[in-house]
Amino acid sequence: MAIQVGDKAPDFELKDNHGRTVRLSDFRGEKNVVVLFYPFAFTGVCTGELCALRDNLPKFVNDDTQLLAVSNDSIPTLRVFGEQEGLEYPLLSDFWPHGNTSRAYGVFDEGKGCAVRGTFIIDKEGVVRWTVVNGLPDARDLNDYVKALGTL
Repeated sequence: MAIQVGDKAPDFELKDNHGRTVRLSDFRGEKNVVVLFYPFAFTGVCTGELCALRDNLPKFVNDDTQLLAVSNDSIPTLRVFGEQEGLEYPLLSDFWPHGNTSRAYGVFDEGKGCAVRGTFIIDKEGVVRWTVVNGLPDARDLNDYVKALGTL
């Protein structure tokens, strides 16, 4: 079961598509964070969602907000994906231990070996303020994220 609104967001430490370490706790007290889990790089729905975020990036990466996209892909896969699609925000690898962070957020599909489409908006104090979890084939509406961020 996915974590819920009002829960303290589980901290994590993951490598991004450039091999840099990113910790959720690094943003505490500084920025709201949109943590977006997606199944796999280079797939149709995932690419569409991540490119839509790229095209609206100032709404998700600014002085008040940071976007972190998490998949179970390897760092080299995410590096190539990010370069190919021009993604200028961190693509975090939950590859090893496989799915640890996805499991902590309750969005890991054990049968498929990947995260489902879970999004968590976490405030500056580390509390989940909004969430949506969709199945693998169901794209999310980024306008919902914008509305939720507007309430913080």
